[in-house]
Amino acid sequence: MFEYIRTHQRLMQFLLLLIIFPSFAFFGIESYTRSRGGDTAVATVAGTSITQLELDQATRDQLDRLRQMYGPQFDSKMLSTPEARQNILDELIARKAMTAEVVRKKLMISDATLQQTILKESGLTKADGTFDTDRYKSLLAAQGLSPAGYEQRLRQDMALQQLLSAVQGSAFVPKTVTARLSAINEQEREVQAMMLKTDDFASRVKITDDMLKAYYEKNAAQYEIPEQINAEYVILNSEALAAQVTVSDADVQSYYEQNKKLYGTDEQRRASHILIAAGKDSSSADKAKAKEKIDGILAQLRKKPEDFAKLAKENSQDPGSAEKGGDLDFFAHGAMVKQFDETAFKLKQGEISEPVLTDFGYHIIMVTGIKPAMIKTLDEVKPQITADIKKQKAVNAYKEAADSFGNLVYEQPDSLKPVAEKLKLKIETASGLTRQSKPGVPATVETNNAKFLKALFADDVVKKKHNTEAVEVAPNTLIAGRIVEYKAASRRPFEEVKASIVAVVTHKEAAVLAEKEGKAKLAALKAADSTAGFTESKVVSRLKNQDIPDVAFVDLMRADTSKLPAFVGTSLGDNGYIVFRISKVSAGTPDQARRTAEAQQQANVLAQQNLYSYIDVLKQKAKVTVNKAALTAPAPATTQ
Repeated sequence: MFEYIRTHQRLMQFLLLLIIFPSFAFFGIESYTRSRGGDTAVATVAGTSITQLELDQATRDQLDRLRQMYGPQFDSKMLSTPEARQNILDELIARKAMTAEVVRKKLMISDATLQQTILKESGLTKADGTFDTDRYKSLLAAQGLSPAGYEQRLRQDMALQQLLSAVQGSAFVPKTVTARLSAINEQEREVQAMMLKTDDFASRVKITDDMLKAYYEKNAAQYEIPEQINAEYVILNSEALAAQVTVSDADVQSYYEQNKKLYGTDEQRRASHILIAAGKDSSSADKAKAKEKIDGILAQLRKKPEDFAKLAKENSQDPGSAEKGGDLDFFAHGAMVKQFDETAFKLKQGEISEPVLTDFGYHIIMVTGIKPAMIKTLDEVKPQITADIKKQKAVNAYKEAADSFGNLVYEQPDSLKPVAEKLKLKIETASGLTRQSKPGVPATVETNNAKFLKALFADDVVKKKHNTEAVEVAPNTLIAGRIVEYKAASRRPFEEVKASIVAVVTHKEAAVLAEKEGKAKLAALKAADSTAGFTESKVVSRLKNQDIPDVAFVDLMRADTSKLPAFVGTSLGDNGYIVFRISKVSAGTPDQARRTAEAQQQANVLAQQNLYSYIDVLKQKAKVTVNKAALTAPAPATTQ
């Protein structure tokens, strides 16, 4: 069952994005379901286009995700091949085909369910437990998204999850199959081991100077010392300029008066509701039944308003709130559909509405809490305003200083002092810089930035010791440097590294001798059984490998045991050779709890297979066409 996962890793990653993280659009993923006019189509799915812009954006998003996962050592060229772009396009096609199916099946997510999903997002709750609307809007704005746009995308993702969950839930693995697989895991083998360690053969190895020199020449790269530079540099960024900026009380007062709305919160209402579904496409008869039912519930509430939560649990058809007694928590104006919103903000606290008709059906609404609008005082927000003004002034100062910075390092190429003195920047030093970024050092460290290192090792900079050009290593961040000391590439002398080579060659030759003797012992044991040299017996199974090396354990459990004792040997590379004697095989002890878990795991794998097949069917139904020529286009440029 695990073979399927290994051979469909890309599919598994794609499904994780769709199923485990349905709200991934919150973090800036583009909506791939909308069409964009005026751009070249790389594929057509269900009559709509996937444009070159969409493919480029998806590639950039994937690059950003991988760079976050693997850090500076990630090579962006991995996604610049036609094959990589084809994989990304395949995911876009699958998503668009599934979206078309969602539309065909008319799958809908109610406003209430959508709201509950957003409320569950981590980091969006204030200390008092209420929803942080300002943070919600600012997070979306940072990704170039509006609340309406994000919520539409999230609604699409949730509808996709509904579609895919139904397919996954249909998976079924026969009990005979799960039992057989569990029995294989439980099978136990009584084994003895004979370890031929590499170090035990070191004394037999004969080393010559020719062997050492041959290794030295063959592995010359191991002993190379790359060219290195000690450099000085200056950085121009908003942070450096912010230290030179002052903000007056008058500036703060003026900003506060002009932007008071930014420091306030709108009125919020907490409400509970009971929904009797009757969508806009429902028949007149269905709407009449829904109205009759909601009227009956309202009549009960007029008599006993305190039963609202009980009646909501029993009758409401909104799955997101029914179990909570209809509670929708606090929300601001515009968070709900128009008719619901208008009614909720007219009611007094504790008041119950007449039936309200929306596109989702009939609602009875009860307001359970009111938070009035409020504006923070100047004293409360003064530190924030001061920081914001200082930041803005620094950004403006950067725009003015950037040209001067570039001109000065170019026009006076023999020193960084002029630019440092004029712009009040500090000259920093760095040592041991090489052409390649150092692994483990963040790319955000300016002197480890690939573009800066390339400029620093340019011929003109190395030979004439001129300043580098001004290099943009991040938004609003320029750096320029010059070489203080240059050390050319070299190779460590043979005599200097001879001792380490002796150790390496001796170990490798000893490993060869250990494997040779191990294979000879294995052949002898197969001809005539003997327990001499073996350890005491121990019981192993696929559930407990008893610290046997993985490569040897695989061979041990694959060994033919039709005739006992059975023997198997495995090379452990530089660590030697191991021989196993298998004297007994038994069924092992069944563990029902583990078998149940394994059966579930097998069902999950089958569910993924079903899903993979279902997506293929949807692609066929969507009549996909692909413009192969577009896949050979260069991948979009990305920032470091």
